[in-house]
Amino acid sequence: MGRKGSYFSLHLPGFMLPIHHIYPKLATPANVIITTHQKPDPDALGSSLALSQVLLALGHSVTVISPTNWAAFLDWMPGAEAVLNFEITREKSASLINAADWIFCLDFNTLSRTKNLAPVLEQATAAKVLIDHHQQPAVESFAYGISDITKSSTCEMIYDFIIEGGWENLLTVDVAACLYAGLIGDTGSFRFPAASANVHKMAAHLKETGLKHTKVHEHIYDNFMESRLRFIGFVLTSRMEVYYEYNTALIYISKNDLLRYDIKTGDTEGLVNYPLSIGGIKMAAICIDRDEERKWSFRSKGNVDVNTFARRFFEGGGHFNAAGGRSSASLEETVKTFKKVLKENASEFQLI
Repeated sequence: MGRKGSYFSLHLPGFMLPIHHIYPKLATPANVIITTHQKPDPDALGSSLALSQVLLALGHSVTVISPTNWAAFLDWMPGAEAVLNFEITREKSASLINAADWIFCLDFNTLSRTKNLAPVLEQATAAKVLIDHHQQPAVESFAYGISDITKSSTCEMIYDFIIEGGWENLLTVDVAACLYAGLIGDTGSFRFPAASANVHKMAAHLKETGLKHTKVHEHIYDNFMESRLRFIGFVLTSRMEVYYEYNTALIYISKNDLLRYDIKTGDTEGLVNYPLSIGGIKMAAICIDRDEERKWSFRSKGNVDVNTFARRFFEGGGHFNAAGGRSSASLEETVKTFKKVLKENASEFQLI
């Protein structure tokens, strides 16, 4: 279709129109691309696939493109087999993006979160639609959208999008399964503060579609290799340091550790949460040695703002109690930096 110059691509730079403006426009079939952040987690892939199924039912031509690969434990999701991995389908993916009328950008707040896909998205003329719950979105990159940090997950926001758009009849069991996966992933199976009353109401509604929630939990949490469990034991025994004076715990994982246990994409998911089970610990951090950079994840309890911590010291950000970051320094150097800034800023971040 590619209606270049039509309302699909009109955009005032620096001004993002509210999401409800696109509801009537979706009555016209169009070419739609849905994408999310690199290494998509249950919320990212779940929201993308749920939206894809709804838009397909509305008569649109839809392709989901992931910037990178994703964890094998997400392959069960309805529609996952059709998702394109940009890293291995660059020419095809770029062609589809260039022909798109709409580009839905889910679960990320700035195009740089899509890694090598970012330049293609930046040059695309299609209207970009943001649906995300992270702090400080780059609204100038999107024509329409919603950014709501009070939401538990992007899956909750896609659920709202479906209901508010008047498409509740399209909330099938398959759509519900994808949404539920993201919901439990980003709320820690409903234990995080973001699990509001509305989240529980949403879960109840998803159950009413016939959703078998136990199967989703098994896919997400009981679907790993033995080597991962042994890896977790090794990490907690040999790669975790606890600084009780700062109510903080650190895990650091070398490239050799990953190779030793044959760790794949998704195998370190949730590992950062383990130290928070220690009494008194307010912040947990994990640093993983990747080929091109060191990846940080931060989690916290109460009034400890890891979003600001990650933004200030580790080129990252995210949510108040959950954030990520990166470093180009070696594993040894970035861990050294973490210990230094922890000592110097523990009081400011209410760690002591």
